[in-house]
Amino acid sequence: MINSGDVAWVITATALVMIMTPAVGFFYGGLVRLKNLVSTIVQCLAIFAVISLVWALWGYTLALGGASLGGIIGNLSDLGLNNVGYAPNSAYSSTIPELLYFAFQLKFAAITPALIIGAFAERIRFKSLLIFVVLWTTLIYAPIAHWVWAVGGILRAVGVVDFAGGLVVHTSAGVSAAAAALVVGRRRGLEKEVRPNNIPYVILGASILWFGWFGFNAGSALAADNVAVNALVVTNLAAAAGAVSWMLTDWVKRGKPSAVGISVGAVCALAAITPASGYVGPMASIVIGLAAGVVCNFVANWRARTTLDDSLDVFACHGAGGMLGTFATGIFASTAINAAGPSGLLYGNPAQVVSQLIGILVVALFAFVGTYTLLRVINVFSPIRVRSKDEDAGLDISQHGEKAYE
Repeated sequence: MINSGDVAWVITATALVMIMTPAVGFFYGGLVRLKNLVSTIVQCLAIFAVISLVWALWGYTLALGGASLGGIIGNLSDLGLNNVGYAPNSAYSSTIPELLYFAFQLKFAAITPALIIGAFAERIRFKSLLIFVVLWTTLIYAPIAHWVWAVGGILRAVGVVDFAGGLVVHTSAGVSAAAAALVVGRRRGLEKEVRPNNIPYVILGASILWFGWFGFNAGSALAADNVAVNALVVTNLAAAAGAVSWMLTDWVKRGKPSAVGISVGAVCALAAITPASGYVGPMASIVIGLAAGVVCNFVANWRARTTLDDSLDVFACHGAGGMLGTFATGIFASTAINAAGPSGLLYGNPAQVVSQLIGILVVALFAFVGTYTLLRVINVFSPIRVRSKDEDAGLDISQHGEKAYE
């Protein structure tokens, strides 16, 4: 039966998650060089528009619509939103219309490829980017979402849990980012230090992401209930802990706490708490957030010593954060928080850790190999990287004919 309170909350959460994609644009846009500011922000906006259409036409039915085809992918019964209307889809929620569930899930599908662009920022051709995000959403995101979230999905069947997207969104995006950086190659001009062009944009983007994440995690309860309340609280606590632990780590290592570091630490912890938010309590969330700030910081610094130019450290933030949170869910999950969820290692169920590790391994391997292969294929008929002179001029001018400031 439709519940008006649940409908109102999920509509609100859907709007909150929507604002996260342009927030990623400002977060990333502040980190790049000035000549690429407009292109970075508009890539996120364009991705949101394109994937909205993809999700409506075929993405939703492949990921979550219709019956499962062997646990691998959904069938085409909901192609073009056929049969998706005001009646609930009882497989996922019996209190909201399926059309609203579609709209909520659309926002997740849109933000995930937007996260990846940080790996090849400042050097991607806009046309090739659009081709990539359409194919990536269809061939990589939709299967992973089906495996983890769909009734009958192969990872769900072996006990893997991911409340709001630690695997589906953050691990898949982070690992795909590493593969993309490997294919696209290093930026030109790295012999000089690359500094953020607009730190207030970084802070603004992180702050809006933090705000939107309440819809991301608490909205995933799909109801205005105790699980949603818990998810909201632990989301905030984890983000706060991550901001503090990254700040302190930088303070010890570099002598000063950076504004960028505090912002990035919060986002890393938000990625980490995402899979656990519906299953762990407040104290566990603080532990997860503190760990994320430190671990992601060290991963980012390790990456910086390699030749891999993951420009904005998408793997360190979302990949490492998402995998850490997925693993931590297997440790801290408690049926006292969510009776419909599992117990973790600390509550007598070590098998949950094994299930979570299986999920991490399968998703990471599929996302990496799939993304690497997909980009190699696209590059054959639509070169991925801009020409050297266009990269030197900046993507704002070479791809869009515009500048951030006149």
